[in-house]
Amino acid sequence: MRIVLINPPHTSIGSRIPDDHLPPLGLLSIGGPLADGGHVVRLVDADRTNMQLVRIVSEALSDVPDAILIGHSGSTSVHPTAAQLFRMLKAVRPEILAVYGGVFPTYHWREILAECPEVDLIVRGEGEETAELMNAVEAGLPLARIAGIAFRDASGKATASQPRQAANDLDRYRIGWELIDHRLYSYWGGKRAVIMQFSRGCPHLCNYCGQRGFWTRWRHRDPQAFAAEIARLYREEGVVFINLADENPTSSKKAWKAFLEAMIAENVPVQIAGSTRADDIVRDADILHLYRKAGIVRWLLGMESTDEATLSMIRKGGGTSKDREAIRLLREHDIISMGTWVVGFEDDRWSDLWRGFRHLLAYDPDQIQMLYVTPHRWTPYFRIARDRQVVEPDIRNWDYKHQVLKMKHFHPLMLVLAVKAIEVMVQARPKALYRILFHRDPVQRHSMRWYTRMGRRVWFREMLEALFRRRLLKNGPVLQSFWGAPQDAEEESMMPPQRRPNQPVGEKDIAA
Repeated sequence: MRIVLINPPHTSIGSRIPDDHLPPLGLLSIGGPLADGGHVVRLVDADRTNMQLVRIVSEALSDVPDAILIGHSGSTSVHPTAAQLFRMLKAVRPEILAVYGGVFPTYHWREILAECPEVDLIVRGEGEETAELMNAVEAGLPLARIAGIAFRDASGKATASQPRQAANDLDRYRIGWELIDHRLYSYWGGKRAVIMQFSRGCPHLCNYCGQRGFWTRWRHRDPQAFAAEIARLYREEGVVFINLADENPTSSKKAWKAFLEAMIAENVPVQIAGSTRADDIVRDADILHLYRKAGIVRWLLGMESTDEATLSMIRKGGGTSKDREAIRLLREHDIISMGTWVVGFEDDRWSDLWRGFRHLLAYDPDQIQMLYVTPHRWTPYFRIARDRQVVEPDIRNWDYKHQVLKMKHFHPLMLVLAVKAIEVMVQARPKALYRILFHRDPVQRHSMRWYTRMGRRVWFREMLEALFRRRLLKNGPVLQSFWGAPQDAEEESMMPPQRRPNQPVGEKDIAA
């Protein structure tokens, strides 16, 4: 089959402002197995150039493909764009097979198949076995026999096949790097870059996380093979920067140490950034020298809150003392720390923001990222927040960078202004400015200056948007009315839905 993969343009400010863009790992991970399965595969990366929808349709249909596959890493906020693309594509070529994949369609397959007649199939969970789906479709096999998909049965009713089990061997399928021109992708200030995964999933149980359940369980690639792939990308494609998409790559100290040692043995000057937990950094105090030697230059630490009660409520685990110690240890080894702080919890007051601001100053991270609590229907936190009012009806802004829920003690605009003020005060404090200007490591000095330039541009655009472009609801619907009933009984996408503990008899939810 002739197959076109489309990475639709994302509308969020954060992805539109920077000059750097990373390739779409999810689609490349599907493209490799599809090509190896004998299909002719082409990628249209419309997100890289913010391509207009009319041009995307023209590009996608230029070689008369048999199937179109659409997916995006920010699948909730990009869904309206994806749905519009399917409508436009089908209007030109109604016979084309339209396949949709990603986190959002994995869980919202019922609504999508009911509301978007242009979508023929939805791939649920991990997508590498899409190649087997396409082979089965080409052979005319009954869709009900293909695991891990959703479709319409003969009567037109939306239905799903048996969930597909998560792959044990992450090295079984290759990434289709040949689908991109590496010269077009960069990060960290113009460095040729890609996004990769050492592991999938997370062993921790944070109840707001929209990713953990999608991957079902934590697994990792072969450490030596992963390091060898990075080295090959450097030697053959000139890639010098790796952005890890893992939720928690350091979960296994043994596997992570093996990867660090393999990277050191490869002896390639590649820089690596990613996200991890403060607990793991503290645990790895004795091997942090290997982190920096292997190329690790920045870790984003999911601190989420500086309030112990909030951390307990969202089941974060860990604690504020480990957050502070992790930042100290990273600085000791010349690794940049970025701390995230989530705001927008219903009962937050000015005193909570003030206490959080003071804690951030005490933690002294090199960079911060302020996020807004954003409940997804398949997470346990959604059930906690289901009676809160929605202030943002445009789901293109449900991306953690926009406030979406009403608070008891804050007007939405006041929270945004407070967040923007905290960002300035933390990033522009004397300690932070000194490190930006005079950091002892020239590599890290470049990194911090690049992030500061990018952050400044995003900051002004977000302020303008908040003041003049957004129209928030004063008396919006409650969360459950807006999105539907809680779906946490089927949070683990590649396992059969399970009844929640203590779920009342007759409470069917969406998963029943």
